Amino acid sequence: MTQFSGDAVAVTGGGSGIGRQTGLEFANRGVDVVVADVDREGGEETVELIENESDAEATFVEVDVTESDQVEEMVSTAVEEYGSLDYAVNNAGIGGQQELTADLPEENWQRVIDINLTGVWQCLRHEIRQMNEQDDGGAIVNMASILGKVGFETASAYTAAKHGVLGLTKTAALEYGTEGVRINAVCPGFVETPMLEEAGMLSDETIREEIERRHGLERLGTPAEIADAVLWLCSDDATFTSGEALAIDGGYLAR
Repeated sequence: MTQFSGDAVAVTGGGSGIGRQTGLEFANRGVDVVVADVDREGGEETVELIENESDAEATFVEVDVTESDQVEEMVSTAVEEYGSLDYAVNNAGIGGQQELTADLPEENWQRVIDINLTGVWQCLRHEIRQMNEQDDGGAIVNMASILGKVGFETASAYTAAKHGVLGLTKTAALEYGTEGVRINAVCPGFVETPMLEEAGMLSDETIREEIERRHGLERLGTPAEIADAVLWLCSDDATFTSGEALAIDGGYLAR
């Protein structure tokens, strides 16, 4: 069982999938949760699940991670409600349109970069500022992907953004480690989430089997398996881990 000395975590994209499961896992270990999402209904459902299934408290904040003032409000809510921001999980993201690089519309490229990369930077800068004011610093995990380490056909914007998240993670970890802020990334393989379902990769059996075969374990991951890695990176068990890009990928990168 991972151990936590802090009181509060903020999770972006907390209204479903990996974000929801991560919030639940933190709550099960006594950490209060700020659930941030553009999806109010999904975020409030996560809050209700946390309050029904754990002894922790939870608060929903509607946040578009591309909007600096909304991200700042998320951080302020954690401090106002729970006294500090000890952990942050920058998980919000979109898959984007599946097209060959030369055929991808410019507006779709920009939207993916704005949310998946610039949105992580917006979160980082507000979270780091708060953690620097705290005596005990904090721990941050950015949600990257195996596509932050390798390419993938028809996903140029997503792949570029996730490569950028890894560079941003490593740079920020070097800048703020001596100030007590650890910053890491998780690189999941393909996971059974609403985002993957919306991309049509779960409903089409042929596509699903092809994606599964790309993993050494020949299956998709689960949100709980990714959440476990996130929690470990934030926990007191990982105090010498910073700047890491941890692949939880069922052997995808081993092929």
